[in-house]
Amino acid sequence: MIDRVLLIRAACLYLPLSGAVAVWFWRRPARSEVTGVFMACIWNAALLPVLHLAAFHFGWWSFHAQGGLMLGFPVDLYLGWILLWGIIPTLAFRRTNLAIVALIFFALDFLFMPQAAPVVKLGNDWLLGDLAGILLCLMPSQLLARWTRDQRHLYARVLLQVIIFSILPMGILPAVILEQTHKTWLPLLAMPGWRISLWFQGFMLPGVLGLSAVQEFAQRGGGTPIPYDPPRRLVTSGAYAYVRNPMQLSAMTVLLLLGIVLRSYWIAAAAVMAHIYSAGLAAWDEGDDLAERFGSPWKRYRMQVRNWWPRWKPWYTTAAFQESTPPARIYISQTCGMCNQVAGFLRRRNPAGLEILPAEQHPDRSLRRMTYDPADGGASEQGIAALARALEHIHLGWAFLGFAIRLPVICQTLQLIVDSCGGGEREVASAVCRNHRVET
Repeated sequence: MIDRVLLIRAACLYLPLSGAVAVWFWRRPARSEVTGVFMACIWNAALLPVLHLAAFHFGWWSFHAQGGLMLGFPVDLYLGWILLWGIIPTLAFRRTNLAIVALIFFALDFLFMPQAAPVVKLGNDWLLGDLAGILLCLMPSQLLARWTRDQRHLYARVLLQVIIFSILPMGILPAVILEQTHKTWLPLLAMPGWRISLWFQGFMLPGVLGLSAVQEFAQRGGGTPIPYDPPRRLVTSGAYAYVRNPMQLSAMTVLLLLGIVLRSYWIAAAAVMAHIYSAGLAAWDEGDDLAERFGSPWKRYRMQVRNWWPRWKPWYTTAAFQESTPPARIYISQTCGMCNQVAGFLRRRNPAGLEILPAEQHPDRSLRRMTYDPADGGASEQGIAALARALEHIHLGWAFLGFAIRLPVICQTLQLIVDSCGGGEREVASAVCRNHRVET
């Protein structure tokens, strides 16, 4: 007689797998849709363990199985769940209203989760947990898949990707390694508060670098960190003016620091292996792709900016690059005392590839705030964001401050504080506008 536990575990993997294969051949996804499917699966891979831990904490359900477990989660159920909430809804319900998709899969769970006993033991409030799973895993994964497929909502896509690649390598991977090596998070939790604070600040430096690089990809490149959803323009500004792989450098450094603080050689080894992979196979593939898409600008950039070791001074406009790319400009009012001090501060530090000009000389319009113009066709930035951009032209130390200032929420908060202290908007008429008023 077949063991019921083995039968249920096999069914939870092979039924979703069969359904995913069938819907794949039925719908035959285009390349953009394949990227969307991939992102839906990765989202569920990152968030399902979080849902499992929440279910264990609140008593929604628990798993009773031996062997093949990851954080107490049967791996076959985990993989089957990724397929069920990743591939199948993305392809089978391409244009269906998401509320209807959520109802369909909630109904499927209502019918079939009780049949998974004794592998899955349901608590009294398990439907609440399933609803949490629909809201936490299924619906965001479908939004991400659809936005990726249709190339919509760039900043929302990037935000969801940041969540994924914070949870997977910085949370799930270390937790699995600790479980398999019979270690715990105790070395971190047992530290005194001041040491935890110091380590947190240590993590923040590479964290700011990585987040700023992701922001730069979206803001200046019009794309995301995912190789199948890349920037449309070559990004050489911001963090990329200092190092070619800031995101990989950030992730590797955080993982290495985590290995040190948790006293886990295996987590530190994972950081080393990530570096070897990025420096080898990934760099080779990425280099060929960038050379094919961007040609000589990429080759010039690659010659000036190292892969892993940051420059101290940024590579912006150089004599060899002057013909095709003029230097960036920051416009600062001459009639504002505080603004003049900022302009003097920047001039004394001789920023690379940046011209500091009076706001009154702007060629097109009157300005209301300090304004940064990248001069490469990209969008201009005002106020605190403009100052942060200017800091990125000085050297790596000031650039880190600029990276942190420009991060979402931080930038808006600082701008609000500056405005409330008297540094708010004030109109500075350009020469063109003054002449037009005189003629009128």
